[in-house]
Amino acid sequence: MSAATRTITPPTWAGAIAQPAKEFPLTNLSVIAGELPLALCGSLYRNGPGRLTRGEQSVGHWFDGDGAILAVHFADGAARATYRYVETAGYQAETAADRFLFPNYGMTAPGPVWNNWGKSPKNVANTAVLALPDRLLALWEAGLPHALDPINLATLGPDLLGRLAATATFSAHPKRDSQTGTIYNFGIDAGARPGLNLYACHPDGRIQRQNRLPLKRLSLLHDCVLAGRYLVFCLPPLQLQILPALLGFRSFSEALEWQPSLGTQVLVCDRDTLALVATTDVEPWYQWHFANGYEQDGEIILELVGYPDFASTNNYLRAVPSGVTHTRQHGRLWRLRLDAQTARLKERQVLSDRDCEFPVIAPAEIGKSWRYTYLSAHRDEAESGRDMFGAIARYDREREQLTLADFGPNRYPSEPIFAPDHTQADAGWLLTVVYDGVQDSSELWVFDRERLATEPICRLALPSVIPHSFHGTWRAASR
Repeated sequence: MSAATRTITPPTWAGAIAQPAKEFPLTNLSVIAGELPLALCGSLYRNGPGRLTRGEQSVGHWFDGDGAILAVHFADGAARATYRYVETAGYQAETAADRFLFPNYGMTAPGPVWNNWGKSPKNVANTAVLALPDRLLALWEAGLPHALDPINLATLGPDLLGRLAATATFSAHPKRDSQTGTIYNFGIDAGARPGLNLYACHPDGRIQRQNRLPLKRLSLLHDCVLAGRYLVFCLPPLQLQILPALLGFRSFSEALEWQPSLGTQVLVCDRDTLALVATTDVEPWYQWHFANGYEQDGEIILELVGYPDFASTNNYLRAVPSGVTHTRQHGRLWRLRLDAQTARLKERQVLSDRDCEFPVIAPAEIGKSWRYTYLSAHRDEAESGRDMFGAIARYDREREQLTLADFGPNRYPSEPIFAPDHTQADAGWLLTVVYDGVQDSSELWVFDRERLATEPICRLALPSVIPHSFHGTWRAASR
């Protein structure tokens, strides 16, 4: 068979995104194996692209899919769940038209190039979730958050958090201080004079303080880290060619140029005043996500998943909607040491040589020294660049040891979310949504945090397939 006629069989993970996700109402979940702990009380929320196609059209990048939220509510040793799309204005307009209408991160608006003129990217609300006392926010870093009912996930509409302008951006990776409840976040101002908007929010979501820092280039900033008294940002050496993107000649993804000679810009900010403390340029790298950070003896210690460049990881993610990926990406868990007053990089250390992503820690440890980092990771047998993550892992910072929970072939877990056990200090569970590519079904698995390498303590059946998602959060029940 010639190369021109050879067909590529999609890997089994592609079944989870082969069709647009199906919503379901609040439904009691049946137990497949084990049992739920009585002390597991609260709600798991997950967000990710639920729809990647309309008719014969497909999105240009995994990041372009319409957001859909899974909520799983636990109480009294039982669980019920619901799954719904976030009904943004763009989602409603495209549902009515039954076709794509808007440009986005990895796609231009369908049709002639002038279809892009004057159109803002569609807010897909598909990246992460923030649980507030009276509502859930679906987050997307290039626009406003959308408020949802925390129980049934009905969309309530865009949320200005008391002070946001209608054109403002609010990142998908806020950080919550566990002692004060203050929520820190940022947003990028695009345009000829790019800027970094910093926000400090009341625990109920209302913005209390904000500040704007000028940026020397328009790059891609996806996450930040809270580290003791500081907020830290690492601006990668990407330069957005704004005119081709605005005119519709390129998508935003295509208009991002990797320029390693610029170096990665580190910005250290005071968390109380939101003022810049120090900034410097260091050796180039790219990161999507930080695990955590803290300060110690005049230094800031950070963990993140780092990449040597941008193209490999972005090209892999761009190919996901096709069901066939081909670009090797080498995300590794790194530790950085920075001088807190100068932002100078003093050390960069690779902690594990296993491909990984989606680092998560216990919410109570954000901004402080911590022990365990939880990750999505590749299995030993994984083919990097073709497979999705088939394992979750726990990195023990005290022992410098990685423990792996291998789900076996054709099973694909989501980012692990830690749910603390309020009845026992330093105890809790890891929750992950698992797609079974052979059975074409989704489950929720619950692990004891301390026995990750053993069988899960409970497996729950979900009513329909949940497409691969990005980020989640845990909200404990009020006691």
